[in-house]
Amino acid sequence: MDQSKIRNFCIIAHVDHGKSTLADRLLEMTGTVEKRKMKEQLLDSMDLEREKGITIKLTPARMEYKAHVLNLIDTPGHVDFTYEVSRSLAAVEGAILLVDAAQGVQAQTIGNLYLALGEDLTIIPVLNKIDLPAADIPRRTEELVKLLGCDPSEILHVSGKTGDGVSDLLDAIVERIPCPIGDVDAVPRALVFDSKYDDYKGVIAYVRVVDGTFKKGDKVTMMATSAIGEILEIGKLTPGMVPTGELETGQIGYIVTGLRDIKACHVGDTITTQRLNDSTTEGRSTAQSLPGYKQVKPMVYAGVFPKEGNDFEHLRVGMERLKLNDAALTYEPEHSPALGYGFRCGLLGMLHLEILKERLRREFNLDLIVTVPSVAYRVLRQGKDALVIKSPSELPDPSSIIAIEEPWAKVDLVSPTDFIGPVMQFCVERRGIYKDTEYLSQQQSILHYEMPLAMLIVDFYDKLKSITSGYASMNYELVDYRTADVVRLDILVAEEGVEALSMLTYRDEAERVGRRVLASLKESIPPEWFVIKLQAAIGGKIVASERISALHKDVTAGLYGGDVTRKRKLLDKQKKGKKKMAALGKGSVDIPTDAYLNVLKRG
Repeated sequence: MDQSKIRNFCIIAHVDHGKSTLADRLLEMTGTVEKRKMKEQLLDSMDLEREKGITIKLTPARMEYKAHVLNLIDTPGHVDFTYEVSRSLAAVEGAILLVDAAQGVQAQTIGNLYLALGEDLTIIPVLNKIDLPAADIPRRTEELVKLLGCDPSEILHVSGKTGDGVSDLLDAIVERIPCPIGDVDAVPRALVFDSKYDDYKGVIAYVRVVDGTFKKGDKVTMMATSAIGEILEIGKLTPGMVPTGELETGQIGYIVTGLRDIKACHVGDTITTQRLNDSTTEGRSTAQSLPGYKQVKPMVYAGVFPKEGNDFEHLRVGMERLKLNDAALTYEPEHSPALGYGFRCGLLGMLHLEILKERLRREFNLDLIVTVPSVAYRVLRQGKDALVIKSPSELPDPSSIIAIEEPWAKVDLVSPTDFIGPVMQFCVERRGIYKDTEYLSQQQSILHYEMPLAMLIVDFYDKLKSITSGYASMNYELVDYRTADVVRLDILVAEEGVEALSMLTYRDEAERVGRRVLASLKESIPPEWFVIKLQAAIGGKIVASERISALHKDVTAGLYGGDVTRKRKLLDKQKKGKKKMAALGKGSVDIPTDAYLNVLKRG
């Protein structure tokens, strides 16, 4: 097919600005999906996406319009899934920047725009939801003009719900977005921008063909892993998989690689038909790997353990398959004396962690325990290289530590100007350093802060929404590491340390955090026949303590008279027995798995 007739683009926006609804209208108006098969959020195929009303996974779809092939990639809007957006942008030539006409420019609108400009994409600004009574088109146009520096006439007005203006948008896609420029006669190369595993077909790669043509039956090589497979099926996504027999230069589609090893196919890898072990010099030089993707840095680390120890192998398989489908996930094996074998997972945020846990539960029928999340700290040691630790158990001997550095993030907070005061006060409480303020309009502002990542990962976003009556939004990215007064807080139950509950926290907040954790444990741990001591400690110093009272049994209930010394004798005997049980019972207190989850929720 002639490349001049191909347009590759994606939709980028803040969460809940109508990307999936607009994608529905594009599919409907181009006749890609029959009306009887249409449903809301068609491209959000996961149950979780439909339940939460957000896009989690990028989804490609091919459409035909006025003799042109339009390859759309629908992307997520939440900050925790930014890597999905960046991978989509590398596979296309243009992007629709979608803004809710009622809510206006938000934090992820700006964050995703910068990603698109970094890829040198053509941007089509679009105001969506113009049918809403609250839509303020002049004000939102002013915000977009200030953000992009474009002419107001370049901004399109559409309603993804009613379809108004969508035909004009389709025309703009054909007219404004450039066609792909690839070498049709070169050695075939394709960029893997997503992948998944099918029990029957094996590894399926979603690809953008950069050069040449791939055909069914071709032998293919994954250039990063040197794995060799055979194209068992190849075709387009409409959005379901439709075999076509080949994919030509500039097209987006899928390849059933014939590989069964999940680790053989990496997102960002290059697929070629050339054998890497070709003995000829010219054979080696003709196929060059495509740039691929920048390795994503996890923001949050948490331990994931199966409730039942014999489910570990099942969990390992689940993690491998999710890793293939979720390129931002990292994991490594971990062992905890309290929870057994599991994995230390690196994720992009708390929503990412929640989605991981829920997908493992639903898709692989696993009941899990998730430990208290933390960020990665850098420990400077005497006479040794810096050590990066991802859990409190990795903290070395305090006597060898020169300093501990924590990650800091650059935070952009988009808020109505009426809430600037409360937002700034909240950021001060979270150890934020104010940088400056930008005004998109008289009613909308962007506050720029630098803040410890540890202050952002748990409940920052929820409290920000609460302070601003739901209007504020945020975007953040890692900037550097800075020295912090961080200590390891150990939790002791019946005078025995519980490793899974240990955490790294600021020294001046250790007592408050310890009291909060102990209060949660006191509610979760059932009482025993002896008093259970709950303690929070820094080294050998106890900073907070609680007690779970012993169960009481009335040993004098059977007495029916006689001297008072008989009653006293029985009570003394009970007292001695409880002392003995407490001494023997140290370390044998059963901590329910719910207790770990309750501590996590209290964050």
